[in-house]
Amino acid sequence: MADKPKKQHAVYTLLVEVGRNVGDGLPQDATGAALMCYASGVDEAEAVRETVAILKQADMAPLDVSGYGTLDERLSEGHDIADDEKALMQRALDENAVIIAQVTPFYDDPKDTSDD
Repeated sequence: MADKPKKQHAVYTLLVEVGRNVGDGLPQDATGAALMCYASGVDEAEAVRETVAILKQADMAPLDVSGYGTLDERLSEGHDIADDEKALMQRALDENAVIIAQVTPFYDDPKDTSDD
């Protein structure tokens, strides 16, 4: 029986919105956060599954994931991608890993009175 050829991995850019969970490491007064992640996978669905699993292991509460494609897809759409971002993408590929590149906490705006 012949070995199946290994599928080529790619790195996908994902934006994950997380809610609050005990031990999540977010600032105490944050209501959640947006995480910019680079995740390796044979397709975007696998990259999303792996990212969600890793975040749950880290006591985070993933709520929503938006995919922005691979490096090549993003470049073809005209995205300006810095060298340090490309280096993180390469690291995710080399290590078959999920890299959290940026965390942006969300806070309630006390001036927001839109509930009236």
